[in-house]
Amino acid sequence: MTAAQETPAGPFPAHVENAGAGGRVVLVCEHASNTIPAAWGDLGLTEAQRHAHIAWDPGALGLARGLMRRLDAVLVHAPVSRLVYDCNRAPDMAGAMPARSEVHDIPGNQSIGPAERHRRTQAIYLPFHDALHGCIAGRIALGLAPVMVTIHSFTPVYFDQPRAVEFGVIHDHDPTLARAVVEVARERTGLRTELNAPYSAADDVTHSLRLHATPYALQNVMLEIRNDLIATPAAEEAMAEILAPVLTEALARISLRVKAG
Repeated sequence: MTAAQETPAGPFPAHVENAGAGGRVVLVCEHASNTIPAAWGDLGLTEAQRHAHIAWDPGALGLARGLMRRLDAVLVHAPVSRLVYDCNRAPDMAGAMPARSEVHDIPGNQSIGPAERHRRTQAIYLPFHDALHGCIAGRIALGLAPVMVTIHSFTPVYFDQPRAVEFGVIHDHDPTLARAVVEVARERTGLRTELNAPYSAADDVTHSLRLHATPYALQNVMLEIRNDLIATPAAEEAMAEILAPVLTEALARISLRVKAG
């Protein structure tokens, strides 16, 4: 066991902002932070790697906060880098504590045994999802009919291949909200918008939706924004200004369609 592994680890509870929000939307940002707690040293990474997309989703938290303010939404976000534990992955998935991310080896994750996987699950994954479940269940009890929206960003180039898509809209089992968001975004924004791109549920990226929204039959969607479009605080705010009305209109259209039968 290394010195880092001997350091007490956590728990690291989720951050919950605007918990008393009056709006229906619950925003989730699983990859909000690139923080690596002392218990795991630096995972053998360089400073540049710790600030790269492999460690977090740049711009996602700032965008989520902009949406939170405009939608009067709750925001739940993870406090720890996804390289320590990716809260959008189940404990038995290789990507939960990846030994390699994109073209980067993660030295501190190369030899993780069952005890270390359990320690990270207890310290990071369970506190995050307990808080998120508590938020959603509480709002269901209050009759607020929560809508779960996860916020992510993706790189313009992946394995040397440029990505033309700017706004990806992904669904788990129920595509209703995702399709409505795509419809509105294509009508009202200049963003190149695609359904189930650059990822889809087949890539195991909808774990949080599957865990918290699908069992309650809640409207839900995963939003992926290309990170060069939210590279500064001003750009994050500008994107929130674009996407908040898209979400509002998409939900309104779903409601009208339900009423129309």
